[in-house]
Amino acid sequence: MTVRVRFAPSPTGMFHVGGARSALQNWIFAKQQGGVFVLRIEDTDAARNKPEWTEGILSALDWIGIERGSYEGPHFQSSYADEHRAAARRLHDSGRAYYCDCTREAVQARTGNQYTGYDGYCRDRGLPPGEGRALRFRTPDEGSTVVVDLIRGEPTFENKLIEDFVIARGDGSPVFLLANVVDDMTMGITHVIRAEEHLPNTPKQQLLWDALGVKPPIWAHVPVVVNEKRQKLSKRRDKVALEAYRDEGYLADAMRNYLMLLGWAPSGDREIVPWSVIEDEFRLDEVNPSPAFFDEKKLRAFNGEYIRALPVEEFVAACQPWLTGTGTIAPPPWQPTEFDPAVFAAVAPLAQTRIAVLSEIVPNVDFLFVASPLIDEAAWAKAMKEGSAELLDATIAAFEAVTSWDADTLKATLEAVGAERGLKLGKAQAPVRVAVTGRTVGLPLFESLEVLGSERTLARLRAARVRLF
Repeated sequence: MTVRVRFAPSPTGMFHVGGARSALQNWIFAKQQGGVFVLRIEDTDAARNKPEWTEGILSALDWIGIERGSYEGPHFQSSYADEHRAAARRLHDSGRAYYCDCTREAVQARTGNQYTGYDGYCRDRGLPPGEGRALRFRTPDEGSTVVVDLIRGEPTFENKLIEDFVIARGDGSPVFLLANVVDDMTMGITHVIRAEEHLPNTPKQQLLWDALGVKPPIWAHVPVVVNEKRQKLSKRRDKVALEAYRDEGYLADAMRNYLMLLGWAPSGDREIVPWSVIEDEFRLDEVNPSPAFFDEKKLRAFNGEYIRALPVEEFVAACQPWLTGTGTIAPPPWQPTEFDPAVFAAVAPLAQTRIAVLSEIVPNVDFLFVASPLIDEAAWAKAMKEGSAELLDATIAAFEAVTSWDADTLKATLEAVGAERGLKLGKAQAPVRVAVTGRTVGLPLFESLEVLGSERTLARLRAARVRLF
């Protein structure tokens, strides 16, 4: 038997990080088993069926390493409408489903409880198909449905607690439960690896597989992904779009390493490991069923580690979208003609150790490529204390006198200026840093001054001194 798994997202306009985690788990499992990864776009909701949203899914998968051409698909659920309707007819013809014209209000009136499920009123009425009549599955009255799950063991559901659920609407169109089952049957899916939130639907889907005479797949429900309050990640409340992290400057390798740790861990006391190790060691039956905490702070730290591990040349290349404003990245605050690749290459090793996401490269190096520093007013107020004017005067004079414009000389010069005023270097350099870079934090100051050059450095110090008048 060839293992066939599927990833079946709906085109919703964003690619959820939880979905990305499920896609990676399916991808790795298929590779380990010598199987096939199938991409199916569940596009039957017309409001969500936009080509650009499907393209967003494909691009997001490309980014995390599941590249188009390496999997089967994409298939589109809407292409299987005939199979969905045929399965509904088979279930009705075999007596496993029946038509129902009950409204929600009628059910509530009969039961006297708005929270009670369907009461089976139309089970034996023998209604033919007709406008406004939904098709319901006839759930067995006795026994139980056992879901064999690679992660959760054998959850058991009493059939009497499963209501006769709708499988086709009044207009004949199938609901998700039936369409999902028929698609998996048609595509020969052997393993369904998906989020825990789908587990309550699984006994209903397994009953449909059985009723259609096909052996159900092997199930594996991976843990739900939650925020710091242990609430399920929500696009209305949390930062969940994979594209948002990509555009902020998270590296694909860091992201997929972190996503695979949501409910699973590699051997040994380690978390940052090569992708080849994850592909080799990941096991579905080792996934922890407990909710997995998506810790953005930890992801950020992961990304910083990955950035620092890049060869400098790769780091320079990775920064280019933010330095040039290409793609969806916002343009930098300098004009294209002001950017000097050689200057950036000179400071890249310094910047690489100080940023956690690639978008942070711009505020760290913008002072090198703009005509005047972009002053952070809060930083200015913090750094320019009493005596700063005199300190700048002395620094300008001392810097004008240096004969070698290099980091070591500039550091020793400012250290001496500060010592004459009873200031340690940290205090002495604060006004100088803000005057030259516009900020209180950033790249090492003296290396930055060396790259900026004496003319531009002194011009900015003089401009800051004028501003202090």
